[in-house]
Amino acid sequence: MDMKKFKHVVMEDKFSDLNTVNENGQRFYDTPEGHYPSVTTVTGWEKRKFFAKWREENPKESRRVLNRGNKLHSLIEDYINNEMDSKVAIPLPILDLFLQLQPELNNIDNVYAQEIPLWSSTLELAGRVDCVAEYNGKLSIIDFKGSTKVKRKQDIENYFMQATAYAIMWQEMTGQKIDNIVILIATEQGESQVFQDNPIRYVKPLLKCIRDYQEELLINNEI
Repeated sequence: MDMKKFKHVVMEDKFSDLNTVNENGQRFYDTPEGHYPSVTTVTGWEKRKFFAKWREENPKESRRVLNRGNKLHSLIEDYINNEMDSKVAIPLPILDLFLQLQPELNNIDNVYAQEIPLWSSTLELAGRVDCVAEYNGKLSIIDFKGSTKVKRKQDIENYFMQATAYAIMWQEMTGQKIDNIVILIATEQGESQVFQDNPIRYVKPLLKCIRDYQEELLINNEI
């Protein structure tokens, strides 16, 4: 397997790890600026009941999909960190997804961060970003996904809202503005997908999502 050698940008240590806790089915981060809900909790709030029902009705498939996502993310992280060990056996379904996505991964370089915690006092959110790097020379928030089926862009607005939150957090914490989101998806149907957009288009939907989440918690006396 041909492997690219990725360049990494050394930054000051701004990204110390954060303690996470689960409360009433929600994930929270203890940040230096507050106890903030996770980005995925808030952006997935509207569909949480649907997915909870699906997981309950499909426990085996739910575990398989979770395991697939964790292993694919770990493999991609090792690859971009130049730590992929060719001698380690990789389950064939995961390897297939990785090889499918590898040409798109090779468009990444000058990596600033991978799997680091970010937070925003403006949004009052926190989370762990997949990757901050240049994609085809443009500084981007990059998200990696595995999927059973091919996705339509209109079906993954929550992915773009998550990435928009990370772009805002990154600018707050580093002063660097990010104008590009890249969603890379490897599908079990044998197709890799690349979605790109400007986070500015998703700021209003993100703020509405945060507002709806906070209002429901207030109604239920949870905050």
